[in-house]
Amino acid sequence: MNYFKYYAIIIFSLMPYVVNVTPYSSDKNTPPFSIIAYYVPEEHYNPENLPLDKLTHIIFSFTKVIDNEMKFQNKDYGKKLKKLVAQRKNHPNLKVMIACGGWGSKGFSDMAYTPESRHKFVNSVVQFNKTYQLDGIDIDWEYPTIPAAGTKGRPEDKQNFTLLMKELRKALNSLKRNQTLTFASAGWERYYDNVEINEVLKYADYMNVMTYDQTSGSSPFTGHHTPLGWIKNDDLKQSPEYSVIETRKKELAQLGYDYELRSANKIINYCKNLGVKPEQIIIGAAFYGRAWQGVPPKNNGLYQPNKGPYIGWSAYSQIRKEFETNNNYKRYWDSIASAPYLYSAKDSIFISYDDTVSVRLKTNYALKNKLGGIMFWQLGNDTKEKNNLLDAIYKESTKY
Repeated sequence: MNYFKYYAIIIFSLMPYVVNVTPYSSDKNTPPFSIIAYYVPEEHYNPENLPLDKLTHIIFSFTKVIDNEMKFQNKDYGKKLKKLVAQRKNHPNLKVMIACGGWGSKGFSDMAYTPESRHKFVNSVVQFNKTYQLDGIDIDWEYPTIPAAGTKGRPEDKQNFTLLMKELRKALNSLKRNQTLTFASAGWERYYDNVEINEVLKYADYMNVMTYDQTSGSSPFTGHHTPLGWIKNDDLKQSPEYSVIETRKKELAQLGYDYELRSANKIINYCKNLGVKPEQIIIGAAFYGRAWQGVPPKNNGLYQPNKGPYIGWSAYSQIRKEFETNNNYKRYWDSIASAPYLYSAKDSIFISYDDTVSVRLKTNYALKNKLGGIMFWQLGNDTKEKNNLLDAIYKESTKY
């Protein structure tokens, strides 16, 4: 092929996406503080029963990248999404969005790789959002350049993610309804080496920082999976945790792991230092917990070895019903991590989770630091009883 002709084709195919791109905050009705819920439809938790009055955004989860287009894998989801959108008549300020991707979701790297495949995807998003009359989209690519959970990753993902967000922004700006564009970002530093974060945020309204799973279920030691507080070694020198963590570091180093304590405070400060504007950062809360078994009683089970996950994950509704009320389990509070945990010496089980106290503190932190808001995974995991997690978030947000 004639190379001049080839490059001319590429340049002209890109032209619709390289001019007149309005940056983030194209939606002039963006609330000063956002409360964003991810929502997975459930049989017994229908849109008419959701506490939508306490939310600014709800993100219906998930669509997938299929043949370089955004589509539902579950065909029943279309009807359920329409029912959710219909609730906007009772909540006119609510923004109903769609999430694309999720853990283990494939197709992003290939879709973003060429101008043609990105164009096909962006067109499908526009048509999808027009069809369902949506208010935006959340891109949940886990993760650019990193082939996590068997997904494909390539070095070019770093730049291609920026191009994808740029092209989405321009296309979404053509719709009559104002569109919010967000993406899910990781709660650990390596992620930010693989995205052009400040370029991406020229086009996205928010980044939803997944400040959970900070200690994974497969970790050989227990720990906080969604802590707020920045746990520094110097802070722990006078506490029982210090010697435990130092020992843990040495043990994991022998196994080839570079151990570091993670937290919401730590990664948010890291992002600010990269130049991210606070108002574009959404802090994450977990409406689920992680549990480990075979945990010895030292330090009430915190930072101890374990014999594997007791439960891969547990909804907060289950934790409140089955564990918080169980006399075998005692609740502990880590004032440095600003996080609760449960431990049963009888059963040797350790549970890390967010409760009403910790989500209030996260909300307060977000408000004091002038962040864009708070989000959580996911609404259906909350207890349907009074004084639930969303109630705690909402009440705290109204204090300012």
